[in-house]
Amino acid sequence: MSVGGWCIPAIPQAAPPARSGLHGVAFLVAARPRAGRCRATTGRVRLGGRVVARAGAAETPVAGAGEDAGAVFSEKFPVRRSRTVEGKAWVRVDAEPDGAGKCKVVVGCDVRGKWVLHWGVSYDGEQGSWPGREWDQPPLEMRPPGSVPIKDYAIETPLEILSSSEGRTLYEVQIKFDKDTPVAAINFVLKEEETCAWFQHKGGDFRIPLSGSLGGGLPFGEKQDINIWPGALGHVLKEHKGSIPQPEETVPGNTGLSGKHISGFYEEYPILKSDYVQNFVTVTVRKDNETHKSLVEFDTDIPGEVIIHWGVRKDNNLTWEIPPEPHPPTTKIFRQKALQTMLQQKADGKGNSISFLLDAQYSGLFFVLKLDEYTWLRNLENGSDFCIPLTRVDQRESTQAEAQKVDDKSSQTDGLISDIRNLVVGLSSRRGQRAKNKVLQEDILQEIERLAAEAYSIFRSPTTGGAEEAADPSSPKPACSGTGSGFEILCQGFNWESHKSGKWYVELGTKARELSSLGFTIIWSPPPTDSVSPEGYMPRDLYNLNSRYGTMDELREVVNKFHEAGIKVLGDAVLNHRCAQFQNNNGVWNIFGGRMNWDDRAVVADDPHFQGRGNKSSGDNFHAAPNIDHSQEFVRNDLIEWLCWMRKEVGYDGWRLDFVRGFWGGYVKDYLEATEPYFAVGEYWDSLSYTYGEMDYNQDAHRQRIVDWINATNGTAGAFDVTTKGILHAALERSEYWRLSDEKGKPPGVLGWWPSRAVTFIENHDTGSTQGHWRFPYGMELQGYAYILTHPGTPAVFYDHIFSHLQPEIAKFISIRRRQKIHCRSKIKILKAERSLYAAEIDEKLIMKIGSEHFEPSGPLNWTVAAEGQDYKIWEVSP
Repeated sequence: MSVGGWCIPAIPQAAPPARSGLHGVAFLVAARPRAGRCRATTGRVRLGGRVVARAGAAETPVAGAGEDAGAVFSEKFPVRRSRTVEGKAWVRVDAEPDGAGKCKVVVGCDVRGKWVLHWGVSYDGEQGSWPGREWDQPPLEMRPPGSVPIKDYAIETPLEILSSSEGRTLYEVQIKFDKDTPVAAINFVLKEEETCAWFQHKGGDFRIPLSGSLGGGLPFGEKQDINIWPGALGHVLKEHKGSIPQPEETVPGNTGLSGKHISGFYEEYPILKSDYVQNFVTVTVRKDNETHKSLVEFDTDIPGEVIIHWGVRKDNNLTWEIPPEPHPPTTKIFRQKALQTMLQQKADGKGNSISFLLDAQYSGLFFVLKLDEYTWLRNLENGSDFCIPLTRVDQRESTQAEAQKVDDKSSQTDGLISDIRNLVVGLSSRRGQRAKNKVLQEDILQEIERLAAEAYSIFRSPTTGGAEEAADPSSPKPACSGTGSGFEILCQGFNWESHKSGKWYVELGTKARELSSLGFTIIWSPPPTDSVSPEGYMPRDLYNLNSRYGTMDELREVVNKFHEAGIKVLGDAVLNHRCAQFQNNNGVWNIFGGRMNWDDRAVVADDPHFQGRGNKSSGDNFHAAPNIDHSQEFVRNDLIEWLCWMRKEVGYDGWRLDFVRGFWGGYVKDYLEATEPYFAVGEYWDSLSYTYGEMDYNQDAHRQRIVDWINATNGTAGAFDVTTKGILHAALERSEYWRLSDEKGKPPGVLGWWPSRAVTFIENHDTGSTQGHWRFPYGMELQGYAYILTHPGTPAVFYDHIFSHLQPEIAKFISIRRRQKIHCRSKIKILKAERSLYAAEIDEKLIMKIGSEHFEPSGPLNWTVAAEGQDYKIWEVSP
């Protein structure tokens, strides 16, 4: 769908730890104990000469003051969590000229950070309607000191740090202009550079009119359906409840420069910003000489409710186990895989702690900290679960233990390799008998893919900066992993204008054989439902599949045609939001009709535009339509039923999931496990990291947000590799091909961390087509396709490109990929990443290069040119 501007979350949510299957934790919303019940006061009694805290059936010794129990292990671990800081932003227009004859616009806020105003201007008489006009750079005399031009359309000006009488830090920027300026309006968004967050108006720009002639624009203070304008700042500004700002004076009918009147006003808006806070958790293990058990003590300075999600292990086994009862107070069993124990508030109120006994048979304890349904804190050092030894070991024993772990992994890998070989042998033995049984072959290939994924994950070492594979090897892998066979090549089967014919399904069906002959294995079809917008991304009645693209019967027919051509079909499922059919008593559109006749309980509570009575959103709000509350069980059940119905009635093989930033990936996991798609991919699109208009070299934070979402789905879906697209833009446009290798010599996008879940692309209906929100550099498309169609990941080709003059070369790239059996987990070795040259070797079968600089492969292998064009070249190994 269309994404306006740069609306991104301020801080990515931490994904739940993969170990022990923590991704499907939606039920904890209802099952979570209340603070009053969990933090029960415990009585102190004497037991065997020691003080214990008694709660329920568990008796938990408390270390007495001055006792020396002999610490087996003690370490203070740093942890990092996000917190929300509240403040306000303001906009002020001083209409009266100062002593120098200048009027003034002031934008400011009082939330600590590194704030930048990203802004431009519009002039009188420009065509277009709000908010879609183009920006221009302001005249030099309007630019405050420190302003930096951004290409030819905008300026970035840092907000100055001020101080107030209350001791708060204030940030402001002043833009001065002449009263008779030809500038009609100032357009802006606020940017917080420390978190790379953009604060906007409904996904668009703020607009401050300086002229009586607005040409379709909305004047500041004019009342709209959201009560105020400009409304909420992106996803973090709340609706302002104050009065509508009134202009000082108006001049009716005055639309020209002559006698232009500028109205003064001042308006404030609550603003929320998330940032990181450093805390600690100390774990101490002592030997209890009286009980011959291990006394484990947890202490943290994190305020509020803190839960330890934990389990134990025996010997060098890496599998979590649940110790037998009695368990510590306020403990719950989580899915028979782990325990969840709420820590108790310390007497001084500064943090939480708990201590409990464990039998001596256990050699270690695993844990992660859980702060709420979506916030899990793991070991910052390696991004994994905390692992605490319960027995004293010397350095030699520790080294032996590490060696044993490697041996265990090697043994496990050998077993998986054996399974894969047996499957391959089984597939080969059937070639002479039933080799044409495609279903059988696909089943075996899927099983090989699953086993390969598990083997590949064994030696992973995930970090907070990103893991090569973020899924957990101990978690069971679904039969349909979201990557199909691993050899998929996807085609987007529409553009932004496809709906206009009214018969798109019929037109698309005529191209099924051609797309199959080109080598495509999957096609992404447009949104199928009744929709307020003709493109389909504002769905209304989900069971009505008669859309501007065609009828339900025509949809079934086009799916059948692609199946006959050997191509799987993805349905475009818009699950984040839904347009209502009816108004509530306040005139707000939040009552739904059709088979899913939900009321306002299905709408999230924190989107002020639609007055929902559900819970708070688990993601970013899409302000153009009611955002659906996926935490409601009836909503999830209805959506699962609808998706399963489409799988059966239409024949979809999988899903492209729209705007997945809007709701937690754990809900996606539930939907995909219920519908068992062959392939699934989510659209997680937000802004990359920039500093004063220049793209940062390190985009780890950006790709980590995408990986976190994939991880929240338990790896059941892939995601479009927006990071790779953005870096390709900068590399090709600016001849900065060094950007295509990260600090570790790997591809810098999701492709470099989790290739089997990265769906690479250079263009789609939003970025290109007639929308052109983020168009790939013109004339360099073949360099982009030479990159994604030779690299690991699952490549996607845009409809407008495959049915254009680019088709012959794209078809050649696809043929090379299929001939060399390049797949989503192919091994890549980057050979060159310089200013005007990028070269890489893939699976030791193929070498490619892009960029203007000359390059030829070297070494003992015989390389033959397979494709060559303007600034790209591909070689294959000769037999």
